[in-house]
Amino acid sequence: MFIDNDFPKLLGAELYRPHPAYIVEMAAEPVVVHDFTKQPGQTVQLDRYRFWGNPGTKTQRERTQDQTIGTANSRSIVKDKVLVSLREYTGPADPNNSNLPSTFKIARETLMTAQRLLLDTGNLNMFHQSIGSLTLLDDYRRWRDRVFLDEFAKSEARGAASDTQGGYYYPNGKVKSGSTTLNSYSATEYASERYKFNVKTDLLEVVKQLRKRNTPVFADGYYRCIADPSFMKDLRADQGFREVARYPGMGQPNPLMGMMAPNAAIYGGGQFGQAQFVAGEPVMPSGFVFEGVRFFESTNFADKSITVDIGDGSSAVSHTTPPALFFGPQAVGVGIGGPNAQVLINNNDDFSRFIILIWQLYAGFANLNKDFITAAFTIV
Repeated sequence: MFIDNDFPKLLGAELYRPHPAYIVEMAAEPVVVHDFTKQPGQTVQLDRYRFWGNPGTKTQRERTQDQTIGTANSRSIVKDKVLVSLREYTGPADPNNSNLPSTFKIARETLMTAQRLLLDTGNLNMFHQSIGSLTLLDDYRRWRDRVFLDEFAKSEARGAASDTQGGYYYPNGKVKSGSTTLNSYSATEYASERYKFNVKTDLLEVVKQLRKRNTPVFADGYYRCIADPSFMKDLRADQGFREVARYPGMGQPNPLMGMMAPNAAIYGGGQFGQAQFVAGEPVMPSGFVFEGVRFFESTNFADKSITVDIGDGSSAVSHTTPPALFFGPQAVGVGIGGPNAQVLINNNDDFSRFIILIWQLYAGFANLNKDFITAAFTIV
């Protein structure tokens, strides 16, 4: 029927469909360069733009009538070239060793039954559920989402975030005493729960640092944050934050409609600015705005921990540290080669008894500007 040609194309097209469970790429708006001619091992150039910096004083910019401006000291756009090496990525992975490749296998009989189901109902989503291919699609989406999270996390290597550089931020501004250890909290700090990320102090400090670093905002006028649910729990402990986050949300509002800015959209339906469904199709969450930051929630963060004495009277032990990433635009980028993400079929099909598939992508990912990112943590 359409097993040999159309089925991989049909399934591969679904790789491009956004899904509300994986929102990092949508929230990050990465720099994307697609060069169809490039193959794994070759490089794709991503451009990172910067401002000139010090504006000078009024007197320095003043010109006299007899002064010649000329062209001797012309300045150009400040652009850093970031070369990203393309690699081949495939999925799924071996269930026993995630470093080894695997395949997705569907029995031909299952597919033929699903084709009839598709013709009878016209429901593409039900078709993918019936043959299990949603699992393959989820594997790609979850992997790509995690890759962007990992690129953001590279900003931790800059050290402690400040007014001049990006990096990590722990509650109450604690800094690391080693690669896996954090300076201790006092008994007073423990009593007031200062080892947890606090809205009134920590959040305001993170936003202030972003502004002092001249980190640009997104087109909607806000920074963005992608937070782990445990991190979001500590934020919601604040009454002011909870008052904003408790109300329903809807899809992205029209920015030209002033009556809907900035938070009117959260009164429209659906909890916590999360995904809804219109005619069976998922709608990407719009997040919600608080203190100049649009917040999103993700369950796809890798587990992190640090050894610290939180001041509870016990010695320093390992504590889980759920993260939240605060950032501006052009913080991460991706270079893509070849045909972009696609689904490929294996011709070794055991006499046409099975269909064996993988997803494949030629790409390179990069953290373009660590100073545009603050990786904040709370301590559990």
